[in-house]
This record gives sequence, C-alpha cells and structure tokens, in this order.
Amino acid sequence: MNIALIGYGKMGQLIEQIALEKGHRISVIVNSINSIENQDFSSTDVAIDFSTPNSAYHSIKCVLTQGIPVVSGTTAWLENLDDVKQLAKEKATGFLYASNFSIGVNLFFELNKKLSQLMQNQSEYKVSIKEIHHAEKLDMPSGTALSLQSQISNTINIVSERTNNVPGTHIVNYDSEIDSICITHQAHNRQGFALGALIAAEWIIDKKGCFSMSDILKIS
Repeated sequence: MNIALIGYGKMGQLIEQIALEKGHRISVIVNSINSIENQDFSSTDVAIDFSTPNSAYHSIKCVLTQGIPVVSGTTAWLENLDDVKQLAKEKATGFLYASNFSIGVNLFFELNKKLSQLMQNQSEYKVSIKEIHHAEKLDMPSGTALSLQSQISNTINIVSERTNNVPGTHIVNYDSEIDSICITHQAHNRQGFALGALIAAEWIIDKKGCFSMSDILKIS
C-alpha cells in the first residue's frame, strides 16, 4: 500500500515507522516545507492526515478531488466536515474521520455512551470531563474530549490541562454527595493512535463513502 502522509510531526513520523515495518511504502510527505500543491499523488493508494487545524481542510480537499481516500485525525477544523463528506461522495472515494484512532479510546467511547444512558435519570450526580495532554497539543479541549461531551451533553464543562510528556488522558466523572463513578482512558504512548490510523487506512482502500472507527470495529 502506498501512503501519502499529510503532516509530518510526531504522529506522521510514527505512522511512517509502523507503516514501513508492515511493508507499506510512503509515496508522498506533505509538511510546512513540501506544500501539497507540488506533490504527485499518482502512485498513492490512501492518504493519512495528521496536519494542523489551519491546513487540514484544504489538504483533504486536494487529495479527495483526485479520487484518493483519506483518513483524517486532525481536530479543530470540523466546521468544514460536511463539505468534505459531500466531496468524498461526489468523487466516489472514501473518507474516514476520527477524533481519536486508538482502539482503546473507541471502546471507551462506547462505555461512555452506555454509562450516560444509565445515568440519565440519576439527577443527584453531576458529570464532568477532564483531559490532560502534552504541552505541544494545539487544540484545547481535545477532539476526544469534545466527542465524549457530545455523547452526553454539550453543556458539560471540560477541564483541559497541558503538561509535559502526557500522550493523552481522558476522565469522565459522575459525582454525588454519596459517591462517585469514574471512567478513565490513559494512553501510555502514541503508538495506539498511529496503529489505529494505519488500520483505518488499510481498511478504507477501495471503499466509497464516509466512515468512522465504529465501522472498522463493527460497533453498532
């Protein structure tokens, strides 16, 4: 599989490492030096986008316009998500967005939805979300925290903390005067994110339409 990497920061470089170990090839690298307009995508099978909020929309459109499927993990550009989904349909190719590609986080999403359903009639509990990430993370709150929030209620306050050497921790807490119920996902490194993105890229080849990690994990 020939992969175009849109964005070549820590995530892009880790995806490259895992992809090469699995026998794939990197056909294109787009970063601040190598602009997307100057790239040849003729030998590319799929693109993986971990770029920046300011560049993601334009880059994804450039690739989809050429009929090449895109897997995107960039957050904080989602006001244009519907336009991208429509373009993927028009070009009869595939597009998959995830706020987090970790298999564990996507299972955590399902736990969050289930717990939210169970707590709907328990008014004595107040729910809160906290996320902790490395200081280099550009968006705040994280896309994962926003996904957790949307599964419960968009009025929930999210507390964001930035510190050194934290790949990502997300905590959903239900607190009452009597007790607390808490679910937590703590990433130990970035490998789960990179591997999940690569699994998504392998999966989306030859598929048409817009997908999510739930489709890959076969979660109804």
